[in-house]
Amino acid sequence: MKAMILAAGLGKRMRPLTTVRPKPLLKVNGKALIDYHLERLAAAAITEVVINHYWLGEQIEAHIGDGSGYGLKVVYSREADLLDTAGGMINALPLLGDKPFLLVNGDVWCDFPVASLVTRQPAGAHLVMVDNPEHNPQGDFALNGEHLALSGKRALTYAGIAVVNPALFAGADPGCLPLKPFLVKAIERGEVTGEHYDGEWVDVGTPERLSELDARVSAIPA
Repeated sequence: MKAMILAAGLGKRMRPLTTVRPKPLLKVNGKALIDYHLERLAAAAITEVVINHYWLGEQIEAHIGDGSGYGLKVVYSREADLLDTAGGMINALPLLGDKPFLLVNGDVWCDFPVASLVTRQPAGAHLVMVDNPEHNPQGDFALNGEHLALSGKRALTYAGIAVVNPALFAGADPGCLPLKPFLVKAIERGEVTGEHYDGEWVDVGTPERLSELDARVSAIPA
């Protein structure tokens, strides 16, 4: 299974930190956020990774190179215009192929065991869901058993970790496209499964959250 790391966002909420550095290169305990993802993907025996980028993307390429330092083969999907989440994936499909791939948001920090996802073959997508954080109290979708629903008693937040079948985007034109409308249609077709993860997860969306995460991870014994 190949993997894709989404790293093209502008990081507006993280300014001024992201005026000179893309968000995936911000550091937690002295290590770039994206490094944690690459190391966990390599540990899960994934060898091929696609990274999209837009804002200060040359810094990401300079930091990672061809991925050999992580035991990976990394290629880049460079975006001339910001394409949003679904648009970025659609643009990268020539590099990803036609089989399900593991997807990770570059701006989350999570200790989820991604190796558990490599055998997933969803019809549409399989999403990792977490308890709702303060900044998303209503959640995104409900989890009913292993299937996601648009509403229900157990509303959870999408963690930014998933397995995506390229068929999710069948018939879509390229461009700047958000992911949620594709998920909604696939959920209505019964093609999206999910699982609840209650381990460490942080959407590193503000300087305050980054600082809190850095303090907590730095305090963990090596």
